Amino acid sequence: MNTALMELAVETLETPALTKAQLADLLFEQIGLNKRESKDMIDAFFDRVTESLVDGTDVKISGFGNFQIRTKAPRPGRNPRTGEPVSIEARRVVTFHASPKLKELVQANAEPVSGA
Repeated sequence: MNTALMELAVETLETPALTKAQLADLLFEQIGLNKRESKDMIDAFFDRVTESLVDGTDVKISGFGNFQIRTKAPRPGRNPRTGEPVSIEARRVVTFHASPKLKELVQANAEPVSGA
């Protein structure tokens, strides 16, 4: 296994998600912003996305996907431990729908699932 793949495999084991710190490092390395500017830019981006969603405005990122706010109506539910009926209150949730371009890229790079 070449060194780059081994480093990626080790990093994947240690950090199973892409973090804001990693995104800031990419801006630093690839665009040349200083580390503080990179962190501030990533924070500003996510702050703006968050503000929009909290305000009830959908966020559309071309070629990536859409974050949408959906209001769920109140409904009857059941406590899974006790089986006791409970009322689930109305709430707002964020949903994400990947763009066709993102879906195509993910599918093209999908590893086949082996049957057990």
